[in-house]
Amino acid sequence: MKKSRTLVIAVPLMIILSGLVIYQYGVIRVRTGLSSVREEQDVKMRLLTKYISLISEKPFLEKKLADMKEERKADGSKLIEGQTPSLAAATLQETIKGIVTGRGGTISSERVGKPEERGKFTVISVSIDAVLPDTGALSDILYSIETRTPYLVVKELDARIRNLKDPKDLVVKLDITAMTGAK
Repeated sequence: MKKSRTLVIAVPLMIILSGLVIYQYGVIRVRTGLSSVREEQDVKMRLLTKYISLISEKPFLEKKLADMKEERKADGSKLIEGQTPSLAAATLQETIKGIVTGRGGTISSERVGKPEERGKFTVISVSIDAVLPDTGALSDILYSIETRTPYLVVKELDARIRNLKDPKDLVVKLDITAMTGAK
């Protein structure tokens, strides 16, 4: 009887203990696994939502990029072109020479100054000594230089009368600077 009594107590106790072990190692692990799978799904859904929003912004970003490229090209037209500062200075020199000779002036000397670094840009300068027929030509030259694109700046101007007895011709020294993107 004693064996059957222990058996009666031991069997249900073993069933209860096995149920607790199955619950502890089976059900709770499955629930933890499910919750981690749900968290991964939530993270992936948020990531997918971000990707979808970025993809939907693509046409806007492409338009913005095209506008920025166009703006950069427009800003680039305001600079003297040349692959190196010396080539840009030669371009500036030819431009000024064309302006002066186009207004009836003659150039007696021209010099290129030392380029100065200003961040991403380089400032180039040209000094020109010229003889002009009258003050109207000087006015036209200055107007043409200051209102031109690419931007040119008259840094220094020295104008003198060539002959005081016959004040017709002007001797002019111009220092003109411009910016270039060449390095």
